[in-house]
Amino acid sequence: MDAKTNLKDRLPSRHVTEGPERAPHRSYYYAMGLTTQQIHQPFVGVATCWNEAAPCNIALMRQAQAVKKGVAAAKGTPREFCTITVTDGIAMGHAGMKSSLPSREVIADSVELTMRGHGYDALVGLAGCDKSLPGMMMVMCRLNVPSIFIYGGSILPGKFKGRQVTVQDVFEAVGRHSVGTMSDADLDELEQVACPSAGACGAQFTANTMATVSEAIGLALPYSAGAPAPYEFRDQFCMTAGEQVMELVKSNIRPRDIVTRKALENAAAVVAASGGSTNAALHLPAIAHECGITFTLFDVAEVFRRTPYVADLKPAGRYVAKDLFEAGGVPLLMKSLFDGGHLHGDCMTVTGRTIAENLRSVRWNDEQDVVRRVDQPLSPTGGVVGLRGNLAPEGAIVKIAGLKTLQFSGPARCFDGEEACFAAVAGRKYNEGDVLVIRYEGPRGGPGMREMLSTTAALSGQDMGGKVALITDGRFSGATRGFCIGHIGPEAAIGGPIGLLRDGDIIEIDAEIGTLNVKLSTQELEQRRQDWKPREGESASGYLWKYAQQVGAAVNGAVTHPGGAAEKACYADV
Repeated sequence: MDAKTNLKDRLPSRHVTEGPERAPHRSYYYAMGLTTQQIHQPFVGVATCWNEAAPCNIALMRQAQAVKKGVAAAKGTPREFCTITVTDGIAMGHAGMKSSLPSREVIADSVELTMRGHGYDALVGLAGCDKSLPGMMMVMCRLNVPSIFIYGGSILPGKFKGRQVTVQDVFEAVGRHSVGTMSDADLDELEQVACPSAGACGAQFTANTMATVSEAIGLALPYSAGAPAPYEFRDQFCMTAGEQVMELVKSNIRPRDIVTRKALENAAAVVAASGGSTNAALHLPAIAHECGITFTLFDVAEVFRRTPYVADLKPAGRYVAKDLFEAGGVPLLMKSLFDGGHLHGDCMTVTGRTIAENLRSVRWNDEQDVVRRVDQPLSPTGGVVGLRGNLAPEGAIVKIAGLKTLQFSGPARCFDGEEACFAAVAGRKYNEGDVLVIRYEGPRGGPGMREMLSTTAALSGQDMGGKVALITDGRFSGATRGFCIGHIGPEAAIGGPIGLLRDGDIIEIDAEIGTLNVKLSTQELEQRRQDWKPREGESASGYLWKYAQQVGAAVNGAVTHPGGAAEKACYADV
């Protein structure tokens, strides 16, 4: 009954399975068919974000079974459980989007509670949609038990009239349809063919951006982030992850040994080099926060500034995730950066080897043009830029990949909430040269910091993406194109300058030198601040109310608790 190994002596599950006083606990495991040997082995939580909400998550349960086989083969005992996701593509454009960013915290919190409550010793986390990826990586760092992250894989591209399409094309088609340049029949056909398989959105939107991060930061096995969801050999990555997490248990390599400041800089570098989602500037600080590391939007932006843009990926480029994988995967992108001196090679990874050691066997592929060498970049600086100025004292961010000009100046058109702006765009009630301002959509003011893809895609569909600018204290989808600036802080709900703007104020944007200003004097802004009155929030109860009370500023990742720096005892050491 008390048979155990020395390994078990230092693991959290000893509090659940060892000694005569735990006989009642063991009886539950016997009820589920476990053997005595399985009960006294290390317990590995296999957490998935499986659900039937969207194709992003639908393949995760199948992949979890392969993970469990790997854990069992390595003499561990897998314990599978699920957590939630909110899928942005379906939440987009209505009040459901308020639930998206808060879901990141619920994912991390719920996995934490399941792991703590049952005394699990290690974690393999599978995620498929935008917020589930950082949420899973955050909880790995929070618990600090040996962990491996697995991306569920990207969707295959669709085909419409002979060309590759993604869901981005469908969102932009709504704009074309609104101005009469796309027929009802073509819109109907496009929506039916754009998403032909399981998997997350196929271009370098937020899901694939954070999947790329998972390899670069060291929490995922090499190549595992790139294979599309329908590819059956994803199960090989999953089984290997199950086996490898047991090696991490034995060697006691933990997430905080892996996620260091250098690793965070590596992660930011691959985002910049791939023209990835601006949401990475929200999620990387949040992951750092769980480790007790200060790594703000400005730290992310500094890495972006010095990193060349080398991967020709949609939405700004030509290729999708499947193409990157077939060209050589994330390791090929990392090799380009490493060879050019843009990655720290001494960072540990879940392989038990360093980045440099993992990349030693990667050979450059001259037969592909998805990824360039750093001396022949698409752009000498990253695809994403941080901004600061009197309109954004706490910073803002813009994706410049694909932009033809890096400066914009124009009069403000102010909207309190996305719906009002979308109605104006749909009705063409704006002028070329305007700077559309969407405010009261920040982490607290939304609450939930909604993405604005419906609005930005409509602008692109109307061929106005480069003819107007859009700024917000909310955020943007990784699929957003055009001169779109998000994460403006402080947010309007707490009296930030964006809440003081009036129609006609001249806003000046310079993404080359990194500034965002309104042509108003300090005295005028202060006078307006005196006249400003807080708005009453729409959420008076429930989770969104709770989130609004706790959430912090976007510059620090919109986090909801004190993080690793305030920790008194680490779960992994209980």
